[in-house]
Amino acid sequence: MSDLAVVILAAGLGTRMKSDTAKVLHRACGRELIAWPVGLARELGAGKVVAVLGHQADRVKHVLDTRFGAGAVDIAIQDKQLGTGHAVMQALPALGDWAGPILILYGDTPLLERSWLDKLLTAYRDSGTLALVTVRLADPTGYGRIVRDADGNLTRIVEQKDASPAERLISEGNAGIYCISAPFLREAVARLGTDNAQGELYLTDVAAAAAARGRVATVEAPPEQVLGVNDRADLATVEGILRGRITRMHARAGVTLRDPASTYIDAGVEIGADSELGPGVVLRGKTRIGARVRLDAGCVLEDTTVEDGAHLKPYTIATDSSIGPAAQVGPFAHLRSGSVLEADAHMGNFVETKKTRLGRGAKANHLAYLGDADIGPKVNVGAGTITCNYDGVNKFKTVIEEGAFIGSDSQLVAPVTVGAGAYVGAGSTITKDVPAGALALTRVEQKNVEGWAAKKKERQAAAKAAATAPTRK
Repeated sequence: MSDLAVVILAAGLGTRMKSDTAKVLHRACGRELIAWPVGLARELGAGKVVAVLGHQADRVKHVLDTRFGAGAVDIAIQDKQLGTGHAVMQALPALGDWAGPILILYGDTPLLERSWLDKLLTAYRDSGTLALVTVRLADPTGYGRIVRDADGNLTRIVEQKDASPAERLISEGNAGIYCISAPFLREAVARLGTDNAQGELYLTDVAAAAAARGRVATVEAPPEQVLGVNDRADLATVEGILRGRITRMHARAGVTLRDPASTYIDAGVEIGADSELGPGVVLRGKTRIGARVRLDAGCVLEDTTVEDGAHLKPYTIATDSSIGPAAQVGPFAHLRSGSVLEADAHMGNFVETKKTRLGRGAKANHLAYLGDADIGPKVNVGAGTITCNYDGVNKFKTVIEEGAFIGSDSQLVAPVTVGAGAYVGAGSTITKDVPAGALALTRVEQKNVEGWAAKKKERQAAAKAAATAPTRK
């Protein structure tokens, strides 16, 4: 709907969050709170999106530019928070001569779904002037009350602090979400006054002006849709609801979740059909999981791609990495940033990688650290192997070419290359390149001293006897 403009009110600090970070920058399911309404605006195809910012405006703008692209969201500044009407006034210059409908949302209501906005836009088209969302609550404390006439028509909205005792008994509250004709909005906000209990410019007063023309429509939404975040308890509540929506979406798309209640999947994560997630799996950021992938209990992946048919065993941790088709990882493996496992690679118990490629069919199955390394296809890396990539100042690269065999408890001191098909004997410290097909050994020659153990026991026994013998005076 390209003739639609969206204004998102997000200027407050959110003092009840007890945080140095502006409320709209706190995250729910991997997205900053303000990113949720901006995402909705983009889903609706809005021709213009304006965010009204105040506290930490530069930080909020940076987040919006990073997530949606520089300039995708226009910024208006509300230096002093003088009410919702005042906030909308600050957005009007950014809207210029916009003539279409204006949708007003909030930066701290991440649960609102597009289906309800579609209903609101339909109601607006029927009204031509103003449509708004209402909600019925057992306890509407804090909400403006919807006042209707005997025929059920909205006549005005009265804020909590301005409501009479009788009006406070009204259960229908104002959700604060509006779709308004741009010309009417400009005209109505210009007439707002501060003759109210809070001395603020109330956007709710616009509803009375529209009602006087008989041009107000309402859409009643479930309370969950408009639940806002005021403090950390609210944040936990809305995140729990979002998590439930996300896990149900993936389950309905063909993903098996063994324990949805303990599974945490960020918004935007992709998971292919017939994949299986064990209890306690956490998928963050831009993670993408292919089809027929198995993620066992406790796996935590961030900004990581896992291709079809891979198997991550319990408690695998991966960040900014790529895991190829049919690869096997873990348990208790750690892929740090820049790790790449190609098809059929195996990375096993207590193996850590960083900026390292494991080629097709390569194996590092036990107790290894592989940093800044390029490991070719079908290489076998023995238990306890370490690439010594850091000299205290600089990082250096280790190259292990196709088919090489690295014996257990070896240290490869970078920069060094082990050639194709070469062998490194167990317990070796390699400081020079190993030619293709060669055997490298740096162990000292073994020497056996016959009878040494018995003689040692005799010496120990004699020493013990001398220490416990009585002393003559």
